[in-house]
Amino acid sequence: MSLLVRINLILGATLLLAAIALSYGCRSLLQSNARAEVIREAALMLDSALAIRNYTSAEILPLLQVRMKSEFPPQSVPFYAATQNFLKLREQHPQYAYKEATLNPTNPRDRASDWEADVVQVFRQSPANKELIGERDTPTGRALYLARPIDVSSAACLVCHSTAEVAPKTMLDLYGSANGFGWKFQEVIGAQVVSVPMSVPIRRANETFRTFMVSLAVVFVATFVLLNVMLHLMVIRRVTRLAAIADQVSLGNLDAGEFKSTSKDEIGVLSEALARMKVSLVQAMRMLE
Repeated sequence: MSLLVRINLILGATLLLAAIALSYGCRSLLQSNARAEVIREAALMLDSALAIRNYTSAEILPLLQVRMKSEFPPQSVPFYAATQNFLKLREQHPQYAYKEATLNPTNPRDRASDWEADVVQVFRQSPANKELIGERDTPTGRALYLARPIDVSSAACLVCHSTAEVAPKTMLDLYGSANGFGWKFQEVIGAQVVSVPMSVPIRRANETFRTFMVSLAVVFVATFVLLNVMLHLMVIRRVTRLAAIADQVSLGNLDAGEFKSTSKDEIGVLSEALARMKVSLVQAMRMLE
């Protein structure tokens, strides 16, 4: 087996091990970063929904007070406004789902499911906990969710949700008097929940990972080729020439060539040593003659 083949085997094995180590570490890192990116996007959506709720409460509700005496417009409800806004947003981002999950909602579509009710209970039992991140199993696979508590932070909410007796009649005509009452000031009554399939961060990580591995392969192949070219020019070609001359000298052909080298590296030192040995050999042969 030639020296070049041996060096290439060692170099190839080293690059392969480096690629395996890098791919393992980068895959985990990319999946973690993709998950964090999805969570940041979900947090931004929660902030947007909260801004819509506050805007509705401060800007829209006062404009509809007169109309509410004859008709209850759902657009005056902050929950409704935030949910409708997200439904429009979901047309561009169908992978995300948003819900104002409430234990005792006025609108039935806001009623918390079993797992959402568990999230709300966590916030009720731990008031200091303002955000919850978790994963859950769904019929379509694992899903990632981000939740924040919804509490009765304004006494104005109790006008519609304390008791049915004080609630606007137009609201009762629309939603009835069975649900959405008994709320208390500063009580956690629900949670904002954004959920997204785990396939989303995994897909993002895989796309980035494939791009990284292709780039890494290109770099490794270029490095392998460049090192082979440099190895051939700086070592193999010079050693091959020295070996050929030394072989001819060993067979008695003293005119095979000169061991010449202008470099001062190890091969240059070897060339000078072989040249001196050849001179000594020529002198010894002449003395024998």
